[in-house]
Amino acid sequence: MSLEFLVASAIAVLVAGGIYLVLRARTFQVVLGLTLISYAINLFLFAIGRLVVDAPPLYAKVVTHHADPLPQALVLTAIVITFGMTALTVILSLRSFLEAGTDHVDGKPDASPDADAGARA
Repeated sequence: MSLEFLVASAIAVLVAGGIYLVLRARTFQVVLGLTLISYAINLFLFAIGRLVVDAPPLYAKVVTHHADPLPQALVLTAIVITFGMTALTVILSLRSFLEAGTDHVDGKPDASPDADAGARA
């Protein structure tokens, strides 16, 4: 199994888990899903710089190959943006919870079986 296949599989698992959590009805799970998707994007940005084992991160005269520093800079920038996005999303979901009284994305509480039976009677 190659390193590229392992990284691609990790990205696929993170995206699948992120999409599953984003489609849930609770705000905390949506925040976790967005975070997983952002981790997958960070791994993807890091992988586009070609995965080279035992290569120096900067140019050296004695070594013919080196790692590309641009994806590393993109990942560092993406980490900062992800932190800000996550903080904003948590604050918005907390505000929504305090105003609506529920942590559902649509703001409606779960339909309980007792309330459903009382409405039919």
